[in-house]
Amino acid sequence: MKVSGFLLAGLAALSMAGCATRSATVDSPVLRDPAALAAAQAGQATRAAWLASQADWSFAGRVAVNANGKGGSGRIDWQQTGTDYLVALSAPVTRQSWRLDGDLVTRAARLEGLEGGPREGADADRLLRDATGWDIPVASMVHWVRGVADPAVSIDGVEYDIEGRLRTLTQQGWRVDYLDWFPAEGARPIMPRRMEARRQGASVKVAIDQWQLATQ
Repeated sequence: MKVSGFLLAGLAALSMAGCATRSATVDSPVLRDPAALAAAQAGQATRAAWLASQADWSFAGRVAVNANGKGGSGRIDWQQTGTDYLVALSAPVTRQSWRLDGDLVTRAARLEGLEGGPREGADADRLLRDATGWDIPVASMVHWVRGVADPAVSIDGVEYDIEGRLRTLTQQGWRVDYLDWFPAEGARPIMPRRMEARRQGASVKVAIDQWQLATQ
């Protein structure tokens, strides 16, 4: 049974002004200078290595999802513990909430908060697609939301902005635009504040209010 109407109706009740507009970052000049580009690539490699050492992390923010013209928005809280993730979505206006938890190794997942009770599946992407109609590459989002490429799939394209920050990442048909960044803080490198992943007929926008990593 499809339950997308129930889920989308709840999420759509919360406005998503923070994710609705695009930043000028995507339209800013792309870094072309060979020396500066090499420095940006080296910096990104160092940053990716540091993030790979942080197995446990979390963020809180807002998310907006669109699938073939239908979508919704709401609060998102993502908790990552090693290869296990717990993603909570909520629409405070309707007091509805949903939880997706799974394991990146087995790819199995469980989705709670649906009419008719929880649903489980051997693949998180397919579970979400069947239950909600949403097209979300969960395993890749674990990496993309932190501003790094998914190491399990090939990279089709990378662009940096003139400040040397990751600007656009293209993988498995998805274009990921990084619209804003939190500055580095202590040991923690710059982290995405706003990003958008999209491909034909689907988009996922995330606006992050706060990051929490073991080493700040």
